[in-house]
Amino acid sequence: MALDYPEDLQYFDSHEYARLDENEATIGITAYAIEQLGDVVYLELPEVGEEVSKGDRLGSVESVKAVEDIYAPLSGTVIERNETLLETPESLGDDPYGDGWLIKIKINEGEDLDEGMTAEDYQALVEGQ
Repeated sequence: MALDYPEDLQYFDSHEYARLDENEATIGITAYAIEQLGDVVYLELPEVGEEVSKGDRLGSVESVKAVEDIYAPLSGTVIERNETLLETPESLGDDPYGDGWLIKIKINEGEDLDEGMTAEDYQALVEGQ
Protein backbone atom coordinates (compact mmCIF):
# COMPACT_ATOMS: atom_id res chain seq x y z
CA MET A 1 0.00 0.00 0.00
CA ALA A 2 1.41 3.39 -0.96
CA LEU A 3 1.32 5.79 1.95
CA ASP A 4 0.05 9.34 1.61
CA TYR A 5 1.76 12.36 3.12
CA PRO A 6 -0.60 15.30 2.53
CA GLU A 7 1.32 18.55 2.15
CA ASP A 8 -1.12 20.66 4.18
CA LEU A 9 -0.32 18.90 7.47
CA GLN A 10 2.34 19.21 10.12
CA TYR A 11 3.81 15.87 11.19
CA PHE A 12 5.38 14.88 14.50
CA ASP A 13 7.91 12.16 15.26
CA SER A 14 5.40 10.42 17.54
CA HIS A 15 3.34 9.84 14.33
CA GLU A 16 0.55 12.33 14.95
CA TYR A 17 -0.40 15.03 12.49
CA ALA A 18 -2.06 18.43 12.87
CA ARG A 19 -4.07 20.32 10.28
CA LEU A 20 -4.01 23.97 11.31
CA ASP A 21 -6.88 26.36 10.62
CA GLU A 22 -6.34 29.72 12.32
CA ASN A 23 -6.61 28.99 16.07
CA GLU A 24 -7.89 25.43 15.68
CA ALA A 25 -6.10 22.17 14.93
CA THR A 26 -7.44 18.85 13.74
CA ILE A 27 -5.28 16.06 15.17
CA GLY A 28 -4.95 12.47 14.03
CA ILE A 29 -2.42 9.70 13.59
CA THR A 30 -0.59 9.11 10.35
CA ALA A 31 -1.25 6.42 7.78
CA TYR A 32 2.24 5.07 8.53
CA ALA A 33 1.37 4.60 12.22
CA ILE A 34 -1.91 2.91 11.34
CA GLU A 35 -0.14 0.57 8.91
CA GLN A 36 2.32 -0.38 11.67
CA LEU A 37 -0.51 -1.04 14.13
CA GLY A 38 -2.60 -3.27 11.90
CA ASP A 39 -6.31 -3.74 12.60
CA VAL A 40 -7.50 -1.19 15.16
CA VAL A 41 -9.99 -2.58 17.70
CA TYR A 42 -10.31 0.19 20.32
CA LEU A 43 -9.74 3.92 20.61
CA GLU A 44 -9.58 6.14 23.69
CA LEU A 45 -9.88 9.93 23.27
CA PRO A 46 -10.22 12.86 25.66
CA GLU A 47 -13.62 14.40 26.40
CA VAL A 48 -14.75 17.69 24.87
CA GLY A 49 -13.67 20.50 27.18
CA GLU A 50 -10.52 18.72 28.40
CA GLU A 51 -7.21 20.54 28.26
CA VAL A 52 -4.38 18.76 26.42
CA SER A 53 -0.73 19.73 26.74
CA LYS A 54 1.87 19.33 24.04
CA GLY A 55 3.81 16.10 24.56
CA ASP A 56 1.33 14.62 27.03
CA ARG A 57 -0.70 11.47 26.42
CA LEU A 58 -4.14 12.34 25.07
CA GLY A 59 -5.47 8.86 24.48
CA SER A 60 -4.59 5.48 23.07
CA VAL A 61 -5.20 3.24 20.12
CA GLU A 62 -5.40 -0.53 20.49
CA SER A 63 -4.86 -2.94 17.65
CA VAL A 64 -4.57 -6.69 17.38
CA LYS A 65 -0.78 -6.17 17.65
CA ALA A 66 -0.32 -3.52 20.36
CA VAL A 67 -1.66 -0.68 22.46
CA GLU A 68 -0.02 2.65 21.66
CA ASP A 69 -0.40 5.99 23.36
CA ILE A 70 -1.40 9.02 21.32
CA TYR A 71 0.40 12.26 22.21
CA ALA A 72 -0.77 15.84 21.86
CA PRO A 73 1.33 17.66 19.24
CA LEU A 74 -0.05 21.01 20.46
CA SER A 75 -1.60 22.40 23.64
CA GLY A 76 -5.23 23.47 23.77
CA THR A 77 -8.80 22.65 24.68
CA VAL A 78 -10.69 19.78 23.02
CA ILE A 79 -13.63 21.28 21.11
CA GLU A 80 -14.70 18.15 19.24
CA ARG A 81 -13.88 14.47 19.11
CA ASN A 82 -14.65 11.95 16.41
CA GLU A 83 -17.55 10.05 17.98
CA THR A 84 -18.05 7.98 14.81
CA LEU A 85 -14.49 6.69 15.10
CA LEU A 86 -15.01 5.79 18.76
CA GLU A 87 -17.94 3.59 17.69
CA THR A 88 -16.11 2.06 14.70
CA PRO A 89 -12.37 2.25 15.48
CA GLU A 90 -11.64 -0.30 12.77
CA SER A 91 -12.42 2.40 10.18
CA LEU A 92 -9.47 4.55 11.35
CA GLY A 93 -7.27 3.31 8.51
CA ASP A 94 -9.86 3.95 5.79
CA ASP A 95 -9.17 7.69 5.59
CA PRO A 96 -6.70 8.77 8.30
CA TYR A 97 -6.35 12.32 6.97
CA GLY A 98 -10.06 12.85 6.26
CA ASP A 99 -12.78 11.03 8.17
CA GLY A 100 -10.14 9.43 10.40
CA TRP A 101 -9.29 12.55 12.41
CA LEU A 102 -9.31 12.04 16.18
CA ILE A 103 -9.89 15.37 17.93
CA LYS A 104 -10.12 19.07 17.23
CA ILE A 105 -8.64 21.55 19.65
CA LYS A 106 -8.70 25.30 20.16
CA ILE A 107 -4.98 26.04 20.24
CA ASN A 108 -3.66 27.87 23.30
CA GLU A 109 -2.62 31.45 22.61
CA GLY A 110 1.12 31.80 22.14
CA GLU A 111 1.58 28.15 21.13
CA ASP A 112 4.54 27.58 18.80
CA LEU A 113 2.96 26.27 15.61
CA ASP A 114 6.20 25.69 13.72
CA GLU A 115 7.54 22.63 15.53
CA GLY A 116 6.07 20.04 13.20
CA MET A 117 7.77 18.47 10.20
CA THR A 118 6.84 18.93 6.58
CA ALA A 119 5.38 16.02 4.64
CA GLU A 120 8.76 15.55 2.94
CA ASP A 121 10.67 15.46 6.26
CA TYR A 122 8.19 13.02 7.81
CA GLN A 123 8.31 10.74 4.77
CA ALA A 124 12.12 10.70 4.98
CA LEU A 125 11.89 9.88 8.70
CA VAL A 126 9.57 6.89 8.33
CA GLU A 127 11.14 5.57 5.16
CA GLY A 128 14.59 5.79 6.74
CA GLN A 129 16.19 8.05 4.14
